[in-house]
Amino acid sequence: MSLPPEKASELKQLIHQQLSKMDVHGRIREILAETIREELAPDQQQLSTEDLIKALRRRGIIDDVMKELNFVTDNVDQELPSSPKQPVCFTDRQSTLLKKTNIDPTRRYLYLQVLGGKAFLEHLQEPEPLPGQVCSTFTLCLHFRNQRFRSKPVPCACEPDFHDGFLLEVHRESLGDGTRMADSTTMLSISDPIHMVLIKTDIFGETTLVASYFLEWRSVLGSENGVTNLTVELMGVGTESKVAVGILNIKLEMYPALNQTLSQEVVNTQLALERQKTAEKERLFLVYAKQWWREYLQIRPSHSSRLVKIFAQDENGINRPVCSYVKPLRAGRLLDTPRQAARFVNVLGYERAPVIGGGGKQEQWCTLLAFLCRNKGDCEDHANLLCSLLLGYGLEAFVCVGTKAKGVPHAWVMTCGTDGTITFWESLTGHRYIHKSTNPDEPPVAEQPKPLYPYRTVGCVFNHQMFLGNCQPSDSVEVCVFDLNDESKWKPMSEEAIKSVCAPGATTSLPPFPPLCASTIDASVTSNEIEMQLRLLVSEHRKDLGLTTVWEDQLSYLLSPALASYEFERTTSISAGNEEFQDAIRRAVPDGHTFKGFPIHFVYRNARRAFATCLRSPFCEEIICCRGDQVRLAVRVRVFTYPESACAVWIMFACENIF
Repeated sequence: MSLPPEKASELKQLIHQQLSKMDVHGRIREILAETIREELAPDQQQLSTEDLIKALRRRGIIDDVMKELNFVTDNVDQELPSSPKQPVCFTDRQSTLLKKTNIDPTRRYLYLQVLGGKAFLEHLQEPEPLPGQVCSTFTLCLHFRNQRFRSKPVPCACEPDFHDGFLLEVHRESLGDGTRMADSTTMLSISDPIHMVLIKTDIFGETTLVASYFLEWRSVLGSENGVTNLTVELMGVGTESKVAVGILNIKLEMYPALNQTLSQEVVNTQLALERQKTAEKERLFLVYAKQWWREYLQIRPSHSSRLVKIFAQDENGINRPVCSYVKPLRAGRLLDTPRQAARFVNVLGYERAPVIGGGGKQEQWCTLLAFLCRNKGDCEDHANLLCSLLLGYGLEAFVCVGTKAKGVPHAWVMTCGTDGTITFWESLTGHRYIHKSTNPDEPPVAEQPKPLYPYRTVGCVFNHQMFLGNCQPSDSVEVCVFDLNDESKWKPMSEEAIKSVCAPGATTSLPPFPPLCASTIDASVTSNEIEMQLRLLVSEHRKDLGLTTVWEDQLSYLLSPALASYEFERTTSISAGNEEFQDAIRRAVPDGHTFKGFPIHFVYRNARRAFATCLRSPFCEEIICCRGDQVRLAVRVRVFTYPESACAVWIMFACENIF
């Protein structure tokens, strides 16, 4: 296949760059000298090309080079234009699950290299991991202009060995940038930051958000040769947002090289003007929000005790309007229905923001990238994501802020149907509830519907365009009327005011929303692995009790339809396939025998942790520890994968025994 001259030139430049980085030329010279010294006879004056290639292949140089020269991109599924141009990630060694792609010499790229870290003092005493030893790791996740990248995991250390490169496409036709290659002036107007999130994964697979940083990359436009080196100080998150956790050394390089660089003064002036404009918009919105709040309190002084949340702190401790945490989000072909989206959000882990000491709940609303990369978050993170996905499906969705039983603050999602139907979506469980308002003025003898939902009060509702405070006499959800157009019941904020700070591109301080990534988990392989581990754990547990274990493979297989039916019901609220499962079990279990089964659901893949949880159930323990002469045990695991490598893990233990 022939390449156009510009593509050939581009390919040569990239290969040369990587060969220089690997010091291949120096290694070849060493091997050449060694080969001449060891293998040439005294009367032989020259070494053939074939001899040299054999020597290079024998020492693994050629294999190393071929491994290094891989262009890969994160497995992002989204509805793309017909253009084959894709963002590229250039790394040393990446997972085989990442796909190769081509780069386009007519586009403008930013090559970001992470050249190690230092001063991660929390890991100062971390011992050097032995070969093959499982250890805690750092992973760096990036998002830039609808492109997502992930570094290879590196062991946690005071100076973590980050050495990754990412080829970010600056000029994106799919974002309306046109087809002409962007020059320096055009790129200076692109204010999207590079969002960097550092995740720590411990030896049990539990993830922790270490840092979240927004990198201003445009300083490279004023650097000589379009290359600059930066030292990025990463700060902690939540209560530690003022404490440095470590430093990353980063190199930025424009590709192709800029024909004309801007002066640093021009770049600094542009950035200062943007900051000034953003600060002014945020100041005006704050003034408006204070005025709105005063008016809200004038309606009824008791409103001061209601949960009317106008601003919320993100992981960096920055106050942002709550409307900026929601935006219509399309899942491409990763999720097909709103209910499937609710199931996806439900299987993401739930974890309250960590707090040092007592004093109640620590507030922390995470940016979407931090939530997705960590794969778990608080109820507000789940509600914001679910609301964004439902908005993407064309529904009129809002996040509700209020309380559950015992006055515990909570957030959930509400959709308003065209026929006036109000539906509550619990983002932590995937359950849906139809709201029917109770009329407090009706006589006591009138039968009132008893609510099934767990919500007690609601203070406000919001989405990306609207914010409404509940100004009804009671904030009890039971008696609330959700006619959001009735200003006597819901006090609205100015949509123009919200738009000035929350619309895409309104301010440079707004974190852009990343696309969802397809799962990298092989459901069949993972199901088999967990099942084999559980069989081993059950056998060991029974051996400790002095019991032998006989597995019935056919019975294990027959449990699969039940697990599939359970997941289908969780996703669609429709039960199906139970009759066939029961008929198959009746046929499989001999006369005079009993069958017992125990299904359980997890959102993690740790077999030992799941087994310990199962043993806490008396019914499951009775199955696992079943005694008898003809006891046959069965276990079946079924992993259902969702975007962002989230998964629902269904396990069923069963046994058959004589009456």
